[in-house]
Amino acid sequence: MSSMGKLMKQAARMQQQVDQIQHELASRTVEATVGGGAVKVAANCDGTLASIKIHPQALNPSDAQLLEDMVLTAANQALNQAKEISNTELRKATAGFNMPGFG
Repeated sequence: MSSMGKLMKQAARMQQQVDQIQHELASRTVEATVGGGAVKVAANCDGTLASIKIHPQALNPSDAQLLEDMVLTAANQALNQAKEISNTELRKATAGFNMPGFG
């Protein structure tokens, strides 16, 4: 088989692995909690938010800015965790791909 044929087969295999990993990541969830449990955010590893839970005691109108900051912090933490997991899993799938002239 020619090098181009081998390269094409390797690329097709890698694409199948990437597709499978992306499917699995869409159902994998991470959580971040801030404020001693006042705010909990769950994110899917495909980069979407799954849920935001706010403890009723955190709903003090005079602390709206604090609550907003906690939601933002928890959301960013959860999304960062999800991104790290996604990047790690995708690197595993593409680690053996040797593209001539690259790397």
